Amino acid sequence: MSLGEQPGWTEPLRLFSCTPSRLGTWQDCPRRYRFTYVDRPSPPKGAPWAHNSMGAAVHTALAAWWDLPLERRTPPAAAALVRSKWIALGFRDDAQSQMWCDRAADMVERYVAGVDPTQVPVGIERTVGMATERLAFSGRIDRLDRRGDELVVIDYKTGRHVLSTDDTRGSLALALYALAAARTLRTSCVRVELHHLPTGEVHAWEHTEQTLARHLQRAHELAAEIQAAREFPAQPGPMCGWCDFAAHCHEGRAAAAPKPSWAGLAEELSPLE
Repeated sequence: MSLGEQPGWTEPLRLFSCTPSRLGTWQDCPRRYRFTYVDRPSPPKGAPWAHNSMGAAVHTALAAWWDLPLERRTPPAAAALVRSKWIALGFRDDAQSQMWCDRAADMVERYVAGVDPTQVPVGIERTVGMATERLAFSGRIDRLDRRGDELVVIDYKTGRHVLSTDDTRGSLALALYALAAARTLRTSCVRVELHHLPTGEVHAWEHTEQTLARHLQRAHELAAEIQAAREFPAQPGPMCGWCDFAAHCHEGRAAAAPKPSWAGLAEELSPLE
């Protein structure tokens, strides 16, 4: 027994430090979790994904747009920001990169045309956090609006997956963002929204205390699983073709051939049409 301990003393439960990405990686595949968060050095990743490059440029442009003086917060300025922030990684060739730069600029210009430039959000790329009995959680919200006495979590999506309200309702990340935003800013936050820029659709969900509590309980269960893990088995399936670590996972390569780095671009989706 060490100095200061009393009979029957037990060590306090160590909080699990996490982000939505960390929890999501465990849910997707424990093997990928090991490669990302446990192995040091982490195995080299594959080539950058073109859809991630496009998404990063769009997110950066939308954040930078709010930093412009009010008179310059126009749709064409938003498009210009996409072009200036463009990341030409993962595309098949320069021609494909330029085509998607044009599409992304058009997508953002059309989206911003429906945004009131005078209604400055409470936070842009705002980091929020909270501690619970098991988690030390932190995350970065794309946009945090104030509507009346409530906060609203907004997450931008630029991918090929066409969304529905079920995606918003079931998102563990959005629920944790809402809880952490309320805790950080001491203001009620129950509404979460996914803004899908390629289609212009907004999918919203109003949480209750009960639904937020269920999501938090799920996060606690995932944290307990991760902390107790001694092995990190692969979960082979069709999604293995999209894994950054496919070259290091025999089971994953057997389940699905690696996708080309530009396969995530949604060629069939015309922005906002």
